[in-house]
Amino acid sequence: MDLGAVMKRMKLGSSDLMVSEWCLGTMTFGTQTDEADAHRQIDMSVEAGLDFLDTAEMYPVNPLKAETVGNSEAILGTWLAGGGSRDAVTIATKVSGNNGGFVRGGDGFSARNLREAVEGSLRRLRTDVIDLYQLHWPDRGSYMFRQNWTYDPSGQNKAETLDHMDGILHVMAEIVAEGKVRAFGLSNESAWGTTRWIDRAEVTGGPRVAAVQNEYSLMCRLYDTDMAEMSVNEDVTLLAFSPLAAGILTGKYLGGAVPQGSRRDLVPEMGGRVAPREDAAARAYVALADAHGIDPVHMALAWHRTRPFRSIPIFGATTTEQLQHILAGRDVVLSEELVAAIDNTHREHPMPY
Repeated sequence: MDLGAVMKRMKLGSSDLMVSEWCLGTMTFGTQTDEADAHRQIDMSVEAGLDFLDTAEMYPVNPLKAETVGNSEAILGTWLAGGGSRDAVTIATKVSGNNGGFVRGGDGFSARNLREAVEGSLRRLRTDVIDLYQLHWPDRGSYMFRQNWTYDPSGQNKAETLDHMDGILHVMAEIVAEGKVRAFGLSNESAWGTTRWIDRAEVTGGPRVAAVQNEYSLMCRLYDTDMAEMSVNEDVTLLAFSPLAAGILTGKYLGGAVPQGSRRDLVPEMGGRVAPREDAAARAYVALADAHGIDPVHMALAWHRTRPFRSIPIFGATTTEQLQHILAGRDVVLSEELVAAIDNTHREHPMPY
């Protein structure tokens, strides 16, 4: 299928990075997606004008294993080493926080070990520069991944948090000056945390936050209030992970169906997304897409263009066939009527998991 080579582009915050308005996630590269298929996916994406790739030092997942840590980055590296053009792609990766022993024996990121983590990613990626380097989740903790239901920040120490930020930013400033990282980002962050990182960058001379990678989809809209306000006023681009709600919004899990080899087959709780109200919400969105004559996958991704802040969906595809299906909807534009109907559906099915 000839997808051409035109895709709209978007600026990452106040950085000098211009990227495609969609991003290919690679967290299944090395588990569900083997190296050959992963390389085909990158080729397909670049051919379609999608040049933005996201990975992390702890990937792949589904399942997450200590012995596979770094393999997704390594697969991107073999694509580059095998003839893939470094100039054709923008690569984002992430340093893991406290991670249960999967990376660095469970040690998170700090001023002490950040350079080691960057150098490790550069080696696996087989490149001299990381375009966007992100902190995978806050060292102090996060309300993401369903922790919002019982979130308790009362144990945080503000002075320690700010000292930690200053240390990271000093090292990041050195790494950026050396040309090893071009832009700095966060992930699984809050409005308070993001604005503090921005404030401390101004004080320390460290790099300013260009993007924050948080979960955001039709079924997970925590970003719509304080984070949205922060995004607009601080010029921070959202990189929205799980825009298809880990596949729930495709409709393939309706009625409790579990396709063999799917994410739900491998990780039954789907990161806490399997919940009593999840099926009804998914059914409502799939029915809404059908009523408007649009594929539910294409509706879920096109919706990001309607947001009052810059939002780049990061989607993964287990196979090239799935990726081809996703890319076929890259030019879909939602009507005002459909956007209004989506908001009404959200009110009827708020935060279903």
